[in-house]
Amino acid sequence: MTQVKICGITNQEDALCVAKLGAAALGFIFYPPSPRSIVPDDVRKIVNALPAELVKVGVFVNESADEVKRIVEHCGLDMIQLHGDETPAYCRQFPAAQIIKAVELKNEADLVNASGYDVAAILVDSRSAWLYGGTGKKANWELACRMGSKKPLILSGGLNEENIANAIKDVAPSALDINSGVESKPGKKDSAKLARIFDIIRQSNVESNETQLIFARRERL
Repeated sequence: MTQVKICGITNQEDALCVAKLGAAALGFIFYPPSPRSIVPDDVRKIVNALPAELVKVGVFVNESADEVKRIVEHCGLDMIQLHGDETPAYCRQFPAAQIIKAVELKNEADLVNASGYDVAAILVDSRSAWLYGGTGKKANWELACRMGSKKPLILSGGLNEENIANAIKDVAPSALDINSGVESKPGKKDSAKLARIFDIIRQSNVESNETQLIFARRERL
């Protein structure tokens, strides 16, 4: 099955539900303007209740490198997702194998710029106004597909029950990042939606490429 990360986790109930359904990873957003933001102390409590094999990802937007490192250590996170305007030079302050860089692809120049990041994966998302993600809008699948030929690809942006099968078929990403498409409201996941979308993903019968597994436990920072 294509690897799945459920992002925007704000409570233990949702985290345990996601783990039970078979997600490879879940994400915690450390960006106060987001309706799905969460504080480090709460994340630490949730992480301590989760299976060890589940990859825990911290999502940051234009945060200082020192603060990112502090939060990752405090919460016991496995990977870092940089969802802002972070440059390749900024990303080099961390081990490449632990970094996911989120980008919006609108044109050829964006594709070239994204290719310049030395990271574990590129996450293609959509942005809107001050929101760096979680907009519920579909990303550019054509450019995402081209990105996937250059770097390990995580597809995000408006994924839901209606389009997830086509996303897997048309883009063939290494992993999927799902957020607003499985919510009852911002910050609260819908267990029924989660169950249905995992069923659809499994029925798509896409075999994981073992050499392209993005969400795997790594030595922590």
